[in-house]
Amino acid sequence: MRSKNRRLLLLILALSLFAGWIVLPGETLDVGGFKADHPVREGLDLQGGLQVTLEARPPGGGGVDGDTLQGTRDTLERRVNGLGVTEPLIQTRGDNQIVVELPGIDDPEQAVDVLRETALLEIIFPNGAMLPAGTIVQTSLGSGGDPLATPPATDPNAPVYDTIVSGSDLSDAFVARDPTTGQPLVAFELTGDASETFYDFTLNHIGQSMSIVVDKEVISSPIIRDPIAGQGSIDGMSAIEAQNLATQLKAGALGVPLEVVSSRTVGPSLGADSLDRSLVAGVVGLSVVALFMILYYRLPGLLSVVALIIYTAITFALFKLIPVTLTLPGIAGFILSIGMAVDANVLIFARMKEELRNGRPLSQAIEGGFDHAWPSIRDSNVSTMITCLILYWFGQFTGATIITGFALTLFVGVAVSLFSAITVTRTLLRALNEMGVIRSAWLLGLGSHDLERIAEDRTGVA
Repeated sequence: MRSKNRRLLLLILALSLFAGWIVLPGETLDVGGFKADHPVREGLDLQGGLQVTLEARPPGGGGVDGDTLQGTRDTLERRVNGLGVTEPLIQTRGDNQIVVELPGIDDPEQAVDVLRETALLEIIFPNGAMLPAGTIVQTSLGSGGDPLATPPATDPNAPVYDTIVSGSDLSDAFVARDPTTGQPLVAFELTGDASETFYDFTLNHIGQSMSIVVDKEVISSPIIRDPIAGQGSIDGMSAIEAQNLATQLKAGALGVPLEVVSSRTVGPSLGADSLDRSLVAGVVGLSVVALFMILYYRLPGLLSVVALIIYTAITFALFKLIPVTLTLPGIAGFILSIGMAVDANVLIFARMKEELRNGRPLSQAIEGGFDHAWPSIRDSNVSTMITCLILYWFGQFTGATIITGFALTLFVGVAVSLFSAITVTRTLLRALNEMGVIRSAWLLGLGSHDLERIAEDRTGVA
């Protein structure tokens, strides 16, 4: 066996073993908790849960800019993480809506109440302490921004800090550049009496830190360098960090109310039943395709089935490693990609038969079959992948998770099918030919009149 083909066989074997280990159910043969850290991630329609569409409706009927909507989405994400939901999906849709999917949620009413609350932004004084981002604090404001209200329960052992100004006191926040150093900074403006309050505070606490808090979670703790009256700036961060902070400040400053446009609860039994039916359909379809390939193409068909099994294992392993959240449309995209992987083998084997009937020796027919079928396979699969990218972008823009799930799994499946059809099947055919296993034209799906050509090839190899 030639060294190049031997190396490819070893690579295919290693990938197959690794993928097979990844897709084994449960924690079978787990090493260092790696498999436990990469479980199968089921979407809303498989494990049940809650889907809520929220619409931003600012007072006065004004519009919502993209940064504010993104900041509100980020705030919702922190709240959802506090609910303990596994694999939530929160994304913007259009210019004023946010779609939230919460798989496995136990209390839909509580989740909706948490989601519709207006984001509470505060600038607090932590008594000179430098609070790192992510710290959960208690403040003097309640959940509605009322200093007389009882602060929401976060950590009962956390000290209570004084709130200097809140989100309603900010009129704007944006990313700017330091005129001297050119470094990014976040500029903000205060309104009303808050400007005087903030000036007095910063004048008396120069050199100390204050903390910016959203929903009782610290997102930044800048040092006060100068008194701030009306307008101020926060520096000492990267461009990305500055943009994120400005987005959070604008979302808190706007205090945009969120109205529930639609709410849909999916029961886990419905999802389990749909998953079972999808798996049965996939197994039946794969079995019928495998039977056809073996009966019509014989040995190459059998090798294509082996390649298809390897393809399935690698693709499913990638779903767990990326990770991809599986939904019913996503499973449909995966099954469709299996059909496209078989289609590539059909093109290759049909061309290989033509090469043999035109008098080519078997080794040349194998190479010619793959080489001549490759342009068609490449063009069709690349076209499909481009379509998947367009669908994915459209689904992200509109918040249609059905489309994004289908596009993502189909894209990954098609990409892997190129490897399995061109590399795996070709390598296996080369190996069997070099080992002298193919001794009959019947094994290639041909008639007995082609036996002489194969025999001539064997004589040339010997």
